[in-house]
Amino acid sequence: MSIISQVVKGMQSILTYAADIIASQTGFIQRLRKLTGSIFVQTLVFGWLSNPNATIEELTQSAATLGITITPQGLDKRFTEKAATFLQRVLEAAVGVVIAQKPVAIPVLQRFSSVYIQDSSTITLPDVLAVIYQGCGGSTAKNTSSAIKTQIRLNLNTGELLGPYLQSGKEHDQSSQLSQLRMPKGALRIADLGYFSLSNFKEFNSDGVYWLSRVKSSCGVYFSNKRWDLLTLLEKHCQDRIDLPVRLGVKEQVDCRLMAVKVEEKVALSRRCKLIAAAQSKGKRVSNRTLKLAKWIILCCNVSAELLSVDEALVLMRTRWQIELLFKLWKSHGHIDEWRSEKPWRIMCELYAKLIAMIIQHWILLVGCWQYPNRSLFKAVKTIQRHAINLAVAFASGCFKQLKEVLETIQRCLAVGCRINKRKAKPHNYQLLLDINDCP
Repeated sequence: MSIISQVVKGMQSILTYAADIIASQTGFIQRLRKLTGSIFVQTLVFGWLSNPNATIEELTQSAATLGITITPQGLDKRFTEKAATFLQRVLEAAVGVVIAQKPVAIPVLQRFSSVYIQDSSTITLPDVLAVIYQGCGGSTAKNTSSAIKTQIRLNLNTGELLGPYLQSGKEHDQSSQLSQLRMPKGALRIADLGYFSLSNFKEFNSDGVYWLSRVKSSCGVYFSNKRWDLLTLLEKHCQDRIDLPVRLGVKEQVDCRLMAVKVEEKVALSRRCKLIAAAQSKGKRVSNRTLKLAKWIILCCNVSAELLSVDEALVLMRTRWQIELLFKLWKSHGHIDEWRSEKPWRIMCELYAKLIAMIIQHWILLVGCWQYPNRSLFKAVKTIQRHAINLAVAFASGCFKQLKEVLETIQRCLAVGCRINKRKAKPHNYQLLLDINDCP
């Protein structure tokens, strides 16, 4: 099945059939009426996909595009607790649909069956929503009691998106439902310190899954049958770089490679300044040990040196920022962390609907530009926003062919106008990935 057919099928499944079934199951729609569950979802998704700041009046125009006339007051009354539950269930159904493009043409990524990057992002909610999603508290008196954490895993090879899975802001990253999903043999997972877990690494080893991570500074290290403090080991053995076979952990130990590269002094100074500033914002101090460790990039992995060199590991670790860019895209262009109301259920409806829109948006990105290493997702999203209403019109027609034609038009636009130019001074991440293949 072509990628366009996959997306058409996925959109119709979630925004039409699943939406109407879930609307009935949740009690959001209890009797036959013009504003069905599917029309309500499509109104919000296409309205906010086109304009993330859309007002109620603009959303009623989105409904009119879909063939339904409703007043702003009538639509506003629909944002109830049942509506929020309904949209949450539709979001969960959308997360369950996995769409993937053909692997991107970056050979270093193709050494692995998949290359997954994983991370989370937190959205602060009004305090009144703490009964649903608890926050971590904070230094301010308002809006610290409630927060929602979105967890996603992205396959850099195919663009396959797993998530967003939602949890309370106070919950640890590793307690997410996403952490329970197994990865295929031969896959590589890249994640930050929030996911550092020796027990998970041991499980990955058993499953034949590769992993690449930064190292917790407090983690015990055994090298040459001797226990070392990480800082002491680096000061003794790493004048420039090291690549050592070690065992991480004390009670629970994992065999792996420990890699470290000393950074330039100006980079180390910048890192220390950021550490100090972050600590001061929380009323804390940074230890001298932590400041000394800032002079190294420290990684660990279970990938052999024959499959991945130290330099290649450094480049691959940088790809983790691609998921940060995806979250930035969702917030800066999708405005998933903004709303035009103070009503709690209206806020939850807007958040869930916008997250559904971001999933649909990601599927469309796979159609048009994922296969290009030099893709610009920011340019691509602007293009998709311009065509969102055309997608709504195609849905209103109920015609598979018309929806397919709109996606084909978007595909052509994304293919020609959504690239980024090369940089000499500070190469883009895709340039560094492609340059790996030029190395002897």
